[in-house]
Amino acid sequence: MASAGSAPSSRRSRTDFISTKWAKLFFAVVAIQMFICVAFEAYVFGRFQIAYEGTTADSPELESQYRTIPTFLTLFIFGFIYVLFLAWDALRLKNTIQIIGLCIANMALFIYTILQIEQIDDSIQELQAKGYLRDAFPGVEVRGAIKPFLVAIPAIIGVTTIAMSYVAYQLYHVFAWDILKQIGADYRMKKRLFWYQVYIALLKFDFFFFLGFTIQFLVIVSGKTDVELGLTIAAIPVTIGILLCAALFTQRETKLGMCSIILLFFGGLAYFFFKLVRIYQPIKEAHYRAVRRSLTAFAVLTILLIILTIINAFICMNNFGAGLKQHLVKPKGQDPEKEDANSYQMNEQKPPLSSRMTID
Repeated sequence: MASAGSAPSSRRSRTDFISTKWAKLFFAVVAIQMFICVAFEAYVFGRFQIAYEGTTADSPELESQYRTIPTFLTLFIFGFIYVLFLAWDALRLKNTIQIIGLCIANMALFIYTILQIEQIDDSIQELQAKGYLRDAFPGVEVRGAIKPFLVAIPAIIGVTTIAMSYVAYQLYHVFAWDILKQIGADYRMKKRLFWYQVYIALLKFDFFFFLGFTIQFLVIVSGKTDVELGLTIAAIPVTIGILLCAALFTQRETKLGMCSIILLFFGGLAYFFFKLVRIYQPIKEAHYRAVRRSLTAFAVLTILLIILTIINAFICMNNFGAGLKQHLVKPKGQDPEKEDANSYQMNEQKPPLSSRMTID
């Protein structure tokens, strides 16, 4: 009987995050956007690769132009999949702040896909002028074959962002009741949870924009020294570790760890300011020309996110010791699924009490 009771409970726990109408709708909207946009990006990538012929290895500048297109398209495909993952994660955690952040991130993707049109168009023109691209179809240039898809992508993202924003507003009211059940009606505790959720959401978006900037720098930018290349590659796993530790230290309310993380955030901020200035230095201009606009957009967004993350880190650290930890960290030895299963069994198997009173 116990196994029969635990199985339904386990199934319910896995699908609980989309149990409501608005949660299902939000996830469906993001999933539809991902499938359509990934299909369009994959088509553009495939059409470009088929049309490309020859090699640009002898010309670093043309090689950068060539690498721009596959890198952009791969980055966007990863971006759409990552947004879907964050949507699942936000619904699972009932994190309203992360859902609102997804709407803002989707708007950033909208702006970036508009920049993508011009940047890919410039790269194709330059490669075509040098004879590295043949027609996509007889009498149809590559630009003409892929441009409708490049234009359609931001249009789809724009419509999706509006739909996501409306559903996010509805989810805000749905999740408000869940938060009330979790931490009660204490306004100060709800405010502490709010800042914690903002901080965790920022860490997840920090990861994407840092990775996007780094990939573009590694693949497209020419003129890198071996030391610079090695340090940039090594920074990827180190950054992932820092972000994971930042979340753990905040949840466990470890002040020494948080102070160390904040210092590392300031180091990251200095790094991106340095890179932003370097992009526009005359001596380095030729190396960054193929990807200047997109790198600038990613660097500026990453700088803003790091500043917001530092501010929220101080706010969260100020809330240490105020009782939020007990709502975030589950006591060891407790299994929520077993508790749900036991609760299920008690409700199902408990014999009904007699409604008639007796006097002994």
